[in-house]
Amino acid sequence: MLNNLSASHSGILFVVSAPSGAGKTTLIGTLRKMMNFAYSVSCTTRPPRPGEVHGEHYFFLDSSTFAAHVSAGDFLEHAEVHGHFYGTLKSTVVSFLNQGTDVLLDVDTCGAASIRSCNDPIVKNALADVFIMPPGLEELGRRLRNRGTEADEQIAVRLSNASLEMEKWRDYRYTILSGSMDSDVETFCAIMRAERALSRRLTIASLP
Repeated sequence: MLNNLSASHSGILFVVSAPSGAGKTTLIGTLRKMMNFAYSVSCTTRPPRPGEVHGEHYFFLDSSTFAAHVSAGDFLEHAEVHGHFYGTLKSTVVSFLNQGTDVLLDVDTCGAASIRSCNDPIVKNALADVFIMPPGLEELGRRLRNRGTEADEQIAVRLSNASLEMEKWRDYRYTILSGSMDSDVETFCAIMRAERALSRRLTIASLP
C-alpha cells in the first residue's frame, strides 16, 4: 500500500491563439500573475507600441537579425502577420519544458499550426493548444477602434484576418467561447488543471 505520495508533472506547452481584439493579451497578462508558469517572450520586427518594453512584451529585432535566426533554424515557429514578422525561440521553450516548467505561448493561427507540425518529441508531447473565440466581428471592430492604436485601414485588415482565423478553431484541442474576462480566466484555469492531471504527464513517488 502506498502512503504519503508526492507528484510532479512534465512541462506543458500552452499555445494560445485569438484574433486581434479578442482579449488574449489581457487574459495572458492575468494568467501570468495567477499561475506558476513561464511566459515565452516572442521576437518581432514590428516597432514597439507605447508602453511596450524590450524583453518583457517582445524582443524587438531588426529584419536582418530576425532573418539570421530563421536561417539558423532557431525558431519553433515564425510567421508574417500584418506586415511584420514574429517568432518563438525553440531553445527557450524546450529548456523550460525539460525543467518541468509549464510554458505559455501567445501565437497566431499560423504559428500554432507550425508548432503542431514540429517533430521534436518534447514539443509534441507537451502541446496543449487553446483558441479564444470572440463574440463576433462587430464586437472585435468596436474593441479595435476603442484601442486607438490602428488606423481605419489597419482595422479593416485585422477584421478580414480575424474572419479567417476564426475558421481555424477546430484545429485546436480546446476552444474558449469568450465571455467576460473572469469567465475566460476560469475556463482556462480548468484546462490547465486537466492537462496537469493527465496520467502520462505525472510522476508519482512515495515519500520516505
